Amino acid sequence: MQKKKSEIFNIFKQEIYNNIKSYVIVTIIFVIGLFLGVFIINTTNSKENISQYINTYIDEMKTLQNGDFIGELKNDIQNNILLVFLLWFAGTTIIGIPIVFGIILARGFCLGYTISACVLTLGKWKGFVFLLLTIFLQNAIFIPSLLVLGVSSVKLYKSIIKDRRKENIKLSIFKHSIVSLFILFALIISSIIKIEVSYRLILTFSKYF
Repeated sequence: MQKKKSEIFNIFKQEIYNNIKSYVIVTIIFVIGLFLGVFIINTTNSKENISQYINTYIDEMKTLQNGDFIGELKNDIQNNILLVFLLWFAGTTIIGIPIVFGIILARGFCLGYTISACVLTLGKWKGFVFLLLTIFLQNAIFIPSLLVLGVSSVKLYKSIIKDRRKENIKLSIFKHSIVSLFILFALIISSIIKIEVSYRLILTFSKYF
């Protein structure tokens, strides 16, 4: 068992090493989006609208006390399926790489915006606890999965540019599709954590926000 875990770890390690430039590029794009989200919050004049946005989000969480968790879970899984499909489809076309980078940038922006909005509205300590309960757990899976899928798209693009033979294109798309399926599975787990763990935690501690 230990040997098998070691082999899996070595495979992941080698994968990252072989595609280190792609991982760096995709990570930088995500971080740029993150900082853009933080920057927008810190430079906006409509602080009241931001506070209202967060407070409305908290109120909506509270209404789920006896709500439809299964329905929320289905919606979140559907959103993740759409996200994976868009990244998969964009990755299979040469002109789709900017779309892949755009999606990653947008996801980074949304995360940075949300983090800053929470801290601005709830204060540093309450904001940190709120983020820990609502965002950290699922994003511990979501963000690495998003970056891996982005790198897979870049690998597919490079492979097609390097070798335009029909056999190579088919094999590269097949590999990209397998990665996409694994990432979809990881994002479904992320959705379950978000709805069944994070949402229930925030309901438990909602009286403190």
